[in-house]
Amino acid sequence: MTQADTFPVTGLPRTGLPTRALVVGDPFRAAQIANQLADVREVAHQREYRSFVGEWNGSSVLVSSHGVGAPGAICLFQELMDAGVDTIIRLGTAGAMLRGINDGDLIVAESCVRDDGVTHQLVPESYPAAASPEVVLALADAARRHDAPHHRGIVWTRAAFYPGMIDLKQDGYVKLGVLAIEMELSALLVLASTRGVRAGGALVIDGANADDLVDGAGYDPHRTVVADGVARGVSVTLDALVALPELA
Repeated sequence: MTQADTFPVTGLPRTGLPTRALVVGDPFRAAQIANQLADVREVAHQREYRSFVGEWNGSSVLVSSHGVGAPGAICLFQELMDAGVDTIIRLGTAGAMLRGINDGDLIVAESCVRDDGVTHQLVPESYPAAASPEVVLALADAARRHDAPHHRGIVWTRAAFYPGMIDLKQDGYVKLGVLAIEMELSALLVLASTRGVRAGGALVIDGANADDLVDGAGYDPHRTVVADGVARGVSVTLDALVALPELA
């Protein structure tokens, strides 16, 4: 395969990919998920972008990693869509913002607060970041079938991981009922809706409330309860991905 046959940022082939993709931040997580697929093969690995093709329940799927942060992640989303992928689900981790949401729980995102650091340069500020309704319903149905504790609602996609001197108004979002905070999903939802692509996201709570990120205190995502939640999340998202009907 020559450079002309692949995309410049991700190294993905321009043709021949499945139309359905599960995207995650961590390239090691992409490899772990790929190990659960049948007939799996690695199709690209460039920078933080690592991609595998395989089968889940008899359907061909792509699993790709996008790294940390929306400006880099949207490069993967763009090249997936340019390659003909028409359905994308993001599986990630997130920090809970409301009481009653526990470590390991799954958040099925219906929409996002657009604070991602990139989409404001692509579309007007008033443009929404909304998940495809059929993807939301497929994720919620799969979560119920796997007995996965889950919540549906709005999440906050924020570019800053560690807080600085500027007040980012977290208390206001808590009062408004925003469920959780993460870093990439709104970029996927905005780009997908402008391209006619189905998209959604499921986020596993890792206990990282934004207030705990000062000096890293209180944040430990490497716990059994989180790992168990991620394992459930993998099954939920893959099942939802292949349950969706083919687009006409």
